[in-house]
Amino acid sequence: MARQRKIKKIRLHSEGNEILRNALIGILVLNAALYLLLHNICVVPVYVVAALCVVLYGIAVNFFRCPLRQFQGDVEGTVVAAADGKVVVIEEVEENEYLHDRRLMVSIFMSITNVHANWFPVEGTVKMVAHHNGNFYKAWLPKASTENERSTVVIETPEGHEVLVRQVAGAVARRIVTYARENEECCIDEHMGFIKFGSRVDVYLPLGSEVLVKMGQATVGNQTVIAKLPPAATH
Repeated sequence: MARQRKIKKIRLHSEGNEILRNALIGILVLNAALYLLLHNICVVPVYVVAALCVVLYGIAVNFFRCPLRQFQGDVEGTVVAAADGKVVVIEEVEENEYLHDRRLMVSIFMSITNVHANWFPVEGTVKMVAHHNGNFYKAWLPKASTENERSTVVIETPEGHEVLVRQVAGAVARRIVTYARENEECCIDEHMGFIKFGSRVDVYLPLGSEVLVKMGQATVGNQTVIAKLPPAATH
């Protein structure tokens, strides 16, 4: 399939625009008020609060960063990491939401310090997009995949494989954004969505896929090859 890249030179993700703008206004108002109230009495609290605000705002800016990335290599049969983070699960499981068969699940946990943009892990056609309300258990727990707030995307590759990707909210994450649309073609270099604050992404692969990562390994979204699919789909 011909690759149609839609790469934009964005350094901060648009999902953070409103949050960062409102936070900056709040910080400026808070620090101005403290300065007016305390600068003639004791400036130490003013400096302490200002320093704390700079650190917290820096963390927020870091969270919404959106580095420019483009996968280099052969995309046929390639599965890339859908997110920055750490591999927390590699196991064979039963997927009962859509596929209804055994799959290899590779899960990546994103801490609050990771880039939280999510990439399509494979190229192909989006067959299904669904959102499910749920709980907000800690994202690294096994039950988070089926009981937490989540979005599910199913992609059919040119070779006929169906790959299911699940964005899972965590104990802190309260909003999942999914850009995938049914019946649209998708490319590895495109964003699939965004999850605000700590969370995880699960990828369900056909049995016979060659997993190329190990437990605890750090991943870079759109760059780390996590698996190779079998040569052709079997039905």
